[in-house]
Amino acid sequence: MQLYTKILIGLVAGAVVGAAANLSGIEPFQNFLGALEPLGTAFINLITMIVVPLVVASLLVGTASLGDLRKLGRIGGKTLLFYMCTTAVAVSIGLGLSNIVKPGAGVAETTRNELAARYGGDAAARMDLAANAPSWVETLMSVIPRNPIQAAANMELLPLIFFTICFGAALTVIQADRRDAVLKFFEGVNETSMVLINWIMELAPYAVFVLIASVVGNFGFDLLQSLAVYTLVVVSGLLLHAFGTYALVLRFLAGLNPARFYKRIAAVPLLAFSTSSSNATLPLTIETAEEKLGVSNEVASFVLPLGATINMDGTALYQAVAVMFIAQIYGIPLDLADQMIIVMTATLASIGAAGVPSAGIITLIIVLNSVGLQGQVQAGIALILGVDRILDMLRTSVNVTGDLSCAAFVARTEGETLLPDVVPEPIPISAAD
Repeated sequence: MQLYTKILIGLVAGAVVGAAANLSGIEPFQNFLGALEPLGTAFINLITMIVVPLVVASLLVGTASLGDLRKLGRIGGKTLLFYMCTTAVAVSIGLGLSNIVKPGAGVAETTRNELAARYGGDAAARMDLAANAPSWVETLMSVIPRNPIQAAANMELLPLIFFTICFGAALTVIQADRRDAVLKFFEGVNETSMVLINWIMELAPYAVFVLIASVVGNFGFDLLQSLAVYTLVVVSGLLLHAFGTYALVLRFLAGLNPARFYKRIAAVPLLAFSTSSSNATLPLTIETAEEKLGVSNEVASFVLPLGATINMDGTALYQAVAVMFIAQIYGIPLDLADQMIIVMTATLASIGAAGVPSAGIITLIIVLNSVGLQGQVQAGIALILGVDRILDMLRTSVNVTGDLSCAAFVARTEGETLLPDVVPEPIPISAAD
C-alpha cells in the first residue's frame, strides 16, 4: 500500500473518531483524544529534526554541483518570479470569490458579538505578537545571519539558506581535492537524512490519526455552522488555486500531466494538512520531488526550502477573503483601489510568513491595517479565529503543492525530464536558450 493511501486512511479514521467524540459530548472520550495529542507532536518533532541537516547537506551539494554560478542566479530568478506571480493570482482569486459571494453579508449581529467575545482574548494575544514583529528593514537584515549555527538551532531557514548558498558557491572555486572531500561528507549526510525520513514516515499514518482526531474532537461544529459561508469561500478558493492555477502551470509551462503529478505528490499535501507546517513537511517534500517527480537535487534543494519559507499562496488567498469578510460584516466598502492594495500587501506579507501554524493570522493584521481597518482588527480576528486551525491545515496543503509545482516548472525550464514514464514535449523557455 502506498504511503499517501496509508496517510489518507489515518486522516479519515481520525476525522471520524474526532467527530464522534465531539458530537457525543462524552468527556472521557474527548479527554482520551487530548491525551493522545503528544504522540502527534512527537512525530512532528521527529520529522522537523531532519530539516536542518537535510536542507544544509542537500542545498550545499546542489549549489556546489552547479559549477556555473550564473545557473544558480537563473534558477533563483525563476523561483522568485514563480512564487510572486502565483501568490498574486491566489489573492486575486480570494478577492473575486469574496466579491461574488459576499461571505460577511449574512452573519447575524448576535453571532458576530458572540464570536468576538469568545475569541477576543486570543485575538489580543496575536495583536501583541504582531506589534513586536520586526520591521521590513530588520527582516531583510536578518537574512544575513551573524551566527549560522544559531540560525540552524532556531530553525530560521532563510538565513540558513543564505549562508549555505554562499558557502556552496565558495566551495566551487577551491581546489578539486578539497572540494570533493567536503562534498563527499555532505553527500553522506544527505543520504543518511533520506534514510531517517523513510523510517519516520512509517509512523505517519498513526500520527495523522492522532493529530486529526484531536483537532476535530476539539473543533466546535457550531462555529463551523456560524462561519459556514466564510469557510466555504476560503476552501473553494484554495481548491481552485490548487487544482486550477497549478494545473495550468503544470500543463502549459511544465509540460506535465496534472493528474499524474497530483497522484505522485499526494502524500505531501496530506502530511501538510495534518501538521499545518510547511517546514515540518519539507523533508518529505524534497524526497518526493527527487524520487517521485525526478527533479534534480540541485533544483529541489534550492526551490523547496525557499518555498517553505516564502511561498504562502494559501495564506495570501485566505487573507484576502478574511479582509473582505471582516469589512462586509462591519459594512465598510472596499473599492477597487483598496482591493489592489490588498493584492500588493497580501503578496508581500505572505512572503514573510513563517512556515509554522497560524503565522497567517499575524500577517493578516498587516493587510487589515493597509486598507484602514485598524479599528476592526481585534474584533475581526476574533470572528475568524475559531475556524483558523482547520483553514490553516488546508492552506498549508496548498502551499506545499505550490512548492512542488514550482520545482517541476523550474526543472523543466532547465531541460530536465520529469515523471520518467511521461515524455513531455520540450519547452524552450530556459533562460539559457
